[in-house]
Amino acid sequence: MRFALLAILSIGLASAAEIPKGTHVLLKMMNSINTRTASDGDQVYLQTTMPIAVGGSVLVPAGSYVQGTVVRAKHSGMVAGRAELAIRLETLTFASGKAFKIAPRLSSVDSGETGQKVESENEIKQGNDYATDARRIAILAGSGAGIGGFTDRGWTGAGIGAGIGGAVGVAATMLTRGHEVQLRQGSTLDVVFDRAISLE
Repeated sequence: MRFALLAILSIGLASAAEIPKGTHVLLKMMNSINTRTASDGDQVYLQTTMPIAVGGSVLVPAGSYVQGTVVRAKHSGMVAGRAELAIRLETLTFASGKAFKIAPRLSSVDSGETGQKVESENEIKQGNDYATDARRIAILAGSGAGIGGFTDRGWTGAGIGAGIGGAVGVAATMLTRGHEVQLRQGSTLDVVFDRAISLE
């Protein structure tokens, strides 16, 4: 009977000393990376913003360190292709120096001013620039119409001007790079553990 009680207690302690499957953790960037300058193998440093607690006990204190690696960085293209950044989080380290191997996946990131978001496992992509491109072309086409109408004094000139303005708009859009993915110092990432992580 005594042995059975000890076994039950040890099981309870073991289960309490692990990050449960499905746990979400908010991390804060300690350094900055962006797809214009990042390279495969670059290190990413983060900290937990809040403690991870299970059953009223704190397992991971706030401010614990998380280290990861850039596994793919693709900067935005002029004609096609959105910026992409893939990172792998690998190590959780307490202030005491005790470290654990981890493999959470990215759930979401700060969108910033450009609409970047997590689109697949551990991969962040920049938002589409279609709306911005359309506005740029429309503005330039409108300007072209004004110039055409002014020089020709008629609707024919306005039509020609609009066509020229639109062509210039397309050229300007093709020669303009899209936004880069940026994870600035202080920005946050939400990650989720798809399997339990033992902290023994």
